[in-house]
Amino acid sequence: MTRREHPRQNQADKPDSGPALDTGNLKKQGAGNHCFQSGTGWLDFLADHAIVPGMLMFSRFGYELSRRFWTEPGGTLYGRKVVLTGGTSGIGKAAAVMLAEKKAFLTIIARNREKAEQVQQDIITRTGNPHVDVMLADLGRMQDIKQVARQLRDTKKSIDILINNAGALFNERQETSEGFEQTFATDLLGVFYLTELLKKSLARSSGRIINVSSGGMYTQKIAVDDLENRQPPYNGAKAYARAKRGVVILTRIWAKELKKKGIAVHAMHPGWVDTPGIQRSLPGFHSLVGNQLRTPEQGADTMIWLALSETAARSTGRFWLDRRPHETVVFPGTRETEKERQALWQKLHGLVFELP
Repeated sequence: MTRREHPRQNQADKPDSGPALDTGNLKKQGAGNHCFQSGTGWLDFLADHAIVPGMLMFSRFGYELSRRFWTEPGGTLYGRKVVLTGGTSGIGKAAAVMLAEKKAFLTIIARNREKAEQVQQDIITRTGNPHVDVMLADLGRMQDIKQVARQLRDTKKSIDILINNAGALFNERQETSEGFEQTFATDLLGVFYLTELLKKSLARSSGRIINVSSGGMYTQKIAVDDLENRQPPYNGAKAYARAKRGVVILTRIWAKELKKKGIAVHAMHPGWVDTPGIQRSLPGFHSLVGNQLRTPEQGADTMIWLALSETAARSTGRFWLDRRPHETVVFPGTRETEKERQALWQKLHGLVFELP
């Protein structure tokens, strides 16, 4: 299928009528001493806007400092149906193990069958949790996403937690077999399409959506007129950051739309994490700060906390680092307008849901 050959949608594949796009300002929600609309407290707000202290909190040091103030949420995820994308390496694999340890009924969506099945067996052996299965999809291909979403709807009926973790940074501009730029397809359009297709399944259980973003998104504004990074020169890190900015924007739109259905939607970023992807895509950065990078388990911690925490369930539309809400805009010129939010939604929707 090329981008000009949109797949025809059956009724189950169609989204709801769509969100009211006046996202405006989300109301102050949840518990805790939050001073700002984002949920951020004074100290986090000041650190975020001081840039250097904020970036320091992305490191291993930031994790170790933050965890001193945590209390662990009780309970397990037993019987909760969790769908995790990109769970075979790096932060995603660490999250898969941690979710299985919490007794989740876990489905990992991955591209490579052999690798996925090996990870599945490793997790079952390590955790003793037999409720781990895999489904195959290339999350940069919309046809694969359509098929795996249908498979999930048919076999799971309801979904308690969707974690959109899969993502990749490509140093050269490439296009998928469907004609989409690869970073955009994998890191933004695919996230949008999978989530839209699973909203009804999530609504049946008043579920949660957790979107994994990146601290790199702070440096970029969404470019709604160049979502596929056609304007030269192509920069892989910039394309990745723009896509992750888009994920944060979608998080706020979904939060407002889905609140009435009992679905909590949050975004998080894992900090600077030592993963194979970072080593491969950003070797200079890895060499410079390697000893300050977090472990994959440290990077995945907030993801698991958002899946378990009742505090997270009582709020929606926030952006988290180390179990605390943070600002989404710190650099001048990176905040999108309401018109740009609407344009982003309409363009993504048109690409995956328009009939030929």
